[in-house]
Amino acid sequence: MPTAFPFGTLSKFILIGQNEFVTKTRSPGCYPTNFNCLVFFPLREAEGFKDQGNAFYVKKDYSEAFNYYTKAIDACPKNASYYGNRAATLMMLCRFREALVDSQRAVRLDDCFMKGHLREGKCHLSLGNAMAASRCFQKVLELEPSNSQAQQEHKNATAVLEYERMAELDFEKRDFRKVVYSMDKALGLASTCHRFKILKAECLALLGRYLEAQSVASDILRMDSTNGDALYVRGLCLYYEDCIDKAVQFFVQALRMAPDHEKSRLACRNAKALKAKKEEGNKVFKDSNFEAAYRLYSEALAIDPNNIKTNAKLYCNRGTVGAKLNKPDQAIEDCTSAIKLDDTYIKAYLRRAQCYMDIEQYEEAVRDYEKVYQTEKTKEHKHLLKTAQLELKKSKRKDYYKVLGVGKNATEDEIKKAYRKRALMHHPDRHSAATPEVQKEEEKKFKEMGEAFTVLSDPKKKTRYDCGHDLEDDSNNMGGHDGGFVPIGNVVVSDV
Repeated sequence: MPTAFPFGTLSKFILIGQNEFVTKTRSPGCYPTNFNCLVFFPLREAEGFKDQGNAFYVKKDYSEAFNYYTKAIDACPKNASYYGNRAATLMMLCRFREALVDSQRAVRLDDCFMKGHLREGKCHLSLGNAMAASRCFQKVLELEPSNSQAQQEHKNATAVLEYERMAELDFEKRDFRKVVYSMDKALGLASTCHRFKILKAECLALLGRYLEAQSVASDILRMDSTNGDALYVRGLCLYYEDCIDKAVQFFVQALRMAPDHEKSRLACRNAKALKAKKEEGNKVFKDSNFEAAYRLYSEALAIDPNNIKTNAKLYCNRGTVGAKLNKPDQAIEDCTSAIKLDDTYIKAYLRRAQCYMDIEQYEEAVRDYEKVYQTEKTKEHKHLLKTAQLELKKSKRKDYYKVLGVGKNATEDEIKKAYRKRALMHHPDRHSAATPEVQKEEEKKFKEMGEAFTVLSDPKKKTRYDCGHDLEDDSNNMGGHDGGFVPIGNVVVSDV
């Protein structure tokens, strides 16, 4: 009979030598002393699972490889290489957080496991923790100073740290384009870092590139619907697109996920204040309380300088108020501010063009109406453009109404009275004792009076003149009189 060991409470497997396990014999209650005849079942089974995992890994079937590496770990949970292999598979599946956990388990089991340290560093780097990654790569270099992969990855980690530093400085300077550039560079080396993606998305929103910002935030939310930073960015995009009610919903949701999210708290407060102030301004404007409306729109503009779209509307609204208050220059300035914020804002162009028309700056009005008509070719915009072009054409000739000192709606009697008064005032006989220069100037004015009266006292010529038509066909001298007498009632004023 061979010598046997009592079974008692011993485990199913007994460790023999280095990492070798044997199974209990079929005869209950004892173990054989002839170990050479025993089968090393668990380790061989684990190695079989690992080999199958390797085969699937080579075929790039990483899901099946993951399953078999997991079976190997279950069979032999103290083997560092199995965790290392599963970490490599998880990295190929872009599951870097899980891969990081396996890599860390591997190096805890075997501190000299170089691939484990290298994979841990890569996971840290991909997740954006460049400092931890640098320490891992340094450990590899301590184990193998000539390891070229570790040397390159260490350089990458250093580069990411520098991009982070630059982005932080540029964000403080509000140079958001440079921040986006730095984050793009950093993400080229740390592709799954949510923190870098969120900072990029926030800066894209601040630059007015809302679709790009929303795309980045939405990608993160698809992987993690409770991510407070991504919810904040989605709300920020809506807020800057003047969808304030929807924006507030996202800010509230972000605060529910992360109660200490200060940016969401501030943005939510600003959104609510901006909406309330704007609505209050609109209300008093409808009540024709223009002074109060101007004050409220000004207060709303001070709430958040970064909200470009809403502020453009507020400037345009305040410009409308300025026009109502008969302050055209102020209205033009506000409309110009609105256009600087949003150069596609048709309403601001129309408001500014009307103000230009009111102060007879027709060239500027034509320019604005042309911009509007190029964007929206409607009958109304075409009519406005034609009217401005006509007024511009009329402004380049003598203004006979100004010559006589009457308005464009003056009656026939008002035109006659104005002519009589000014013609007598500038008649050459009244300035016979003046200097030659004065006589020449008064003579010029007197002739202009005659031209103006000749046109405006003739209904047909006046109509053609008002419509902007040339009058050269009606008279050889553009409506000037014939150098004789121009009778006004019982008064005859002699020309020289």
